[in-house]
Amino acid sequence: QVQLVESGGGSVQVGGSPRLSCAASGLTFSVYTMGWFRQAPGKEREFVAAIYGSGGGTVYADSVKGRFTISRDNAKKTVLLRMNSLKPEDTAVYFCAASRSWSPPNWSYWGQGTQVTVSS
Repeated sequence: QVQLVESGGGSVQVGGSPRLSCAASGLTFSVYTMGWFRQAPGKEREFVAAIYGSGGGTVYADSVKGRFTISRDNAKKTVLLRMNSLKPEDTAVYFCAASRSWSPPNWSYWGQGTQVTVSS
């Protein structure tokens, strides 16, 4: 079955630059659009970033544009989220997701999430 496993979360100071990783298995990784979402306490899950199967296209939420970078390694079936200049409002559980389509995406598979806590 399809599995998405996130790692790399934890406690980070304001301005920090952690990198989240999502390892995929059970799917033809290179044909899937991969995305990152986050959910802060008391808030709905929100889109963060997505990357096309070939890695040739990316899209970001306005709140992270210029600070976060999504990338993928199709050989390793891994998608990364490099986070820079973290702010307290970036505190959330970050989820990896996979969609067979790019536009519009249909997020069929989800990971369990990894907590990122930003403190001053």
